[in-house]
Amino acid sequence: MELDWTTFALEIMNFLVLVWLLKRLLYKPVLNAITDRKANVQNMLSEANKLRKEAQTLREEYEHRQADWRQERETVRSRMLEEINAEKVRLLAELQSSLQQEREKARALEERRLSDLTRQVEDAALAQGGLFAARLLARLASPELGARLVEVVIEDLRRLPEERRRAIRTVCVKGDAPIIVTSAHALSQQQRESLKEAAQSLLGRNVSCEWREDPQLLAGMRLSLGPWMLGANLQDELKFFSEALQPESPAHAS
Repeated sequence: MELDWTTFALEIMNFLVLVWLLKRLLYKPVLNAITDRKANVQNMLSEANKLRKEAQTLREEYEHRQADWRQERETVRSRMLEEINAEKVRLLAELQSSLQQEREKARALEERRLSDLTRQVEDAALAQGGLFAARLLARLASPELGARLVEVVIEDLRRLPEERRRAIRTVCVKGDAPIIVTSAHALSQQQRESLKEAAQSLLGRNVSCEWREDPQLLAGMRLSLGPWMLGANLQDELKFFSEALQPESPAHAS
């Protein structure tokens, strides 16, 4: 086989033309496309880095904000717990105060009830004792007891202290007013003389006596020297017990 140099030269020229055409029409646009692609990729990477940095910054801000929120939440929670505890303490104090007041009221009511019950028992005992004493005094009424009571009056008149005597004399200024002597039984002449003598010694002057009898006195006598009166008889004693048995008036009870 013989080499055709003409054909070989033409083939080489064709190859060179092909290479030039490829370089001119294909390689250069591909390189440009690759360069543009690299630039785009670089831009995208730069943008991605920028976005990543922004995301990191946002994440850090979000984490800081979460920490602030947690701190604020703990602060609010602590404040709420303090307020709740303070309110609980206040409510407990009010409840204790209310319970104490209720206990005081209950104690006062109980003391008042016991006081009323005690007073009722005392009144009942006083009533029984008064009735017993009244019945006993009524049964003891006799002329002998009356005579003894007259002796007691005479002794009391003679033993009055000087201050009482001066006070009685000052009150009994009317010298002509008689002394009224009221007795349950008739007095003997000796009893009358003794009473008159004791009255004159008391007043320091001569006196006249008016003698009266009142069976309602039961025993004893009643002596009236002007506005001054001396009673030593069972009727006055029974009256005392009767008044002691009377219930207290509202004004006095309060």
